Amino acid sequence: MKQFKAESKRLLELMIHSIYTHREIFLRELLSNSSDAIDKLYYRTLQDGDTGLNRDDFYIRITPDKEARTLTIEDNGCGMTKDELENNLGVIAKSGSLNFKQQMEQKDDVEIIGQFGVGFYSAFMVSDCVTVYSRAYGSEDAWRWQSKGVEGYTVEPCEKEGHGTKIVLELKPTTEEENVDEFLEQYRIRSIVKKYSDYIRYPIHMEVEKHRQKEGAENETETYREDETLNSMVPLWRKNKNEITKEEYEQFYRDKFYDYEAPLRIIHTSAEGTATYNALLFIPAKAPYDYYTKEFEKGLQLYSNGVMIMEKCADLLPDYFSFVRGLVDSQDLSLNISREMLQHDRQLKLIESRLEKKIKSELEAMLNNSREDYEKFFASFGLQLKYGVYSDYGQHKDLLQDLLLFYSSSEKKPVTLKEYVGRMKEDQKDIYFISGESVARIEQLPQTELLREKGLEMLYLTDQVDEFALRILNAYDGHEFKNVSSDDLGLETEEEKKAAEQQKEEYKELLEFLQNALDGKVKSVIVSQRLKSHPVCLSSEGAISLEMEKVLNAMPNAERVQAQRVLELNPTHPVFAVLQKLHETNQDKLKEYAQLLYTQALLIEGISIEDPVAFSNQVCSLMSE
Repeated sequence: MKQFKAESKRLLELMIHSIYTHREIFLRELLSNSSDAIDKLYYRTLQDGDTGLNRDDFYIRITPDKEARTLTIEDNGCGMTKDELENNLGVIAKSGSLNFKQQMEQKDDVEIIGQFGVGFYSAFMVSDCVTVYSRAYGSEDAWRWQSKGVEGYTVEPCEKEGHGTKIVLELKPTTEEENVDEFLEQYRIRSIVKKYSDYIRYPIHMEVEKHRQKEGAENETETYREDETLNSMVPLWRKNKNEITKEEYEQFYRDKFYDYEAPLRIIHTSAEGTATYNALLFIPAKAPYDYYTKEFEKGLQLYSNGVMIMEKCADLLPDYFSFVRGLVDSQDLSLNISREMLQHDRQLKLIESRLEKKIKSELEAMLNNSREDYEKFFASFGLQLKYGVYSDYGQHKDLLQDLLLFYSSSEKKPVTLKEYVGRMKEDQKDIYFISGESVARIEQLPQTELLREKGLEMLYLTDQVDEFALRILNAYDGHEFKNVSSDDLGLETEEEKKAAEQQKEEYKELLEFLQNALDGKVKSVIVSQRLKSHPVCLSSEGAISLEMEKVLNAMPNAERVQAQRVLELNPTHPVFAVLQKLHETNQDKLKEYAQLLYTQALLIEGISIEDPVAFSNQVCSLMSE
């Protein structure tokens, strides 16, 4: 028995037990090796001018044997000589595929999957003994390589028809911890091939057991065996777009990503040069049920030359485009030794950057050319775009701001910031917005009366992140965002400002009394210039608005914050005259009315009141007078 030409037996143990996270990977690795072997033979015959072989002659076969508990993988590729068996399989981490690729003159045209020389040893994760029968193309001799793991290996002459390699795995016993028998089940083999090796370019055959009605016997069936091709071979994303129908794209999406609804948009793109890749991306029509939860895992499927390397590669998508589903196939990415993880490199960042631009371009095209589809998309994923504006300290705001939609008070539908600015009045400087739980609730807020009277459009913000996103944006096209509930909108004429100053002075004592009666609950009490039919409302001063206060205080384990509240009174409302009279005749009753009006303003704003019982008693007391 020969010893492995490696640094130590520990290296092989590491290969078997530590490098791969999923045992099923062994089949992907062995099938990839078979594909490489066929590729080598195919390219060599092309170079040598050998016309006796073509792609249709090649195959890979899987044969499970439950009785013998063996799994066989066979190909009719280039095969190996005795020296190649010793050099490729006897030296751990030496890759014959990589050597072959380096020797080829036209390296860019050679798509060899295996480059590390360790994939073969993944077979020992499920096998007690691995036997390789191989005969090199053009050779009369065949050789058998056999190993039971770290002890070493033997190489002996054997009989084998035809060129190629046959690998026989003698599977380990099944235990309570490890179900190795699953790799003898046809359905399991079929699912692994479909998952990882569906797009290997050569057919992967397996003889399967099938049933049919017995001829001449209505209620009897007979069993027969038939060859089945397990893989699709030609990836959809490598075909020309004009060869693929919309129905084929949609069926691929449904089958691959388990969505019963067709995608809103399909992005089929490729690039060559610094980063070479093919990508097939889909924008779903609806968000998955767990999309806005911690359990959702973003990412694109990653393939290397048609072999799936990662189910969810998060690094290919920015968070704000995490709704995109699809895959990327590239031979340029630097993978780690097990091909299960990506090394963070320049190619990866280049691909992510190009996909980001492509996705944004597709969303803009949908927004401009298919508004109904875009609004459907935004209803599902618009929140994620808003989070993208707010996250990373506004780093992505310029990229995303033109994709945002907000409900318009005048248009009665979602509009873009660009559309809002395009309709602004000539003398209008700011973009006005107001926040609330829903459009219906916002419509009833008294703060909106002044802007309605002046015919000014407002954006209704109904998502919790909306106001934070606008704060990050700060302005759009030179126009600042102005909260309708802020204390100063700057809409008064000079005459109105002068009248406001006179009222402030005229009612100074009453307003100060009311402020003191509220005992620090508000920063000030003022005469409102915005109220028309309502008696009272709340506004705010400073960086934290009333809506932001509600959002921040609803967060778990958050420190309580409070906006600087301002109580605004309508001097033209009959209630104000009652307040004036009580200030002169019954200041104790006026204190009760101050509390009542403040509580009323809180309820209008949707803010919880501290003492509902006290409020109820105040109302009852008023009713009984």
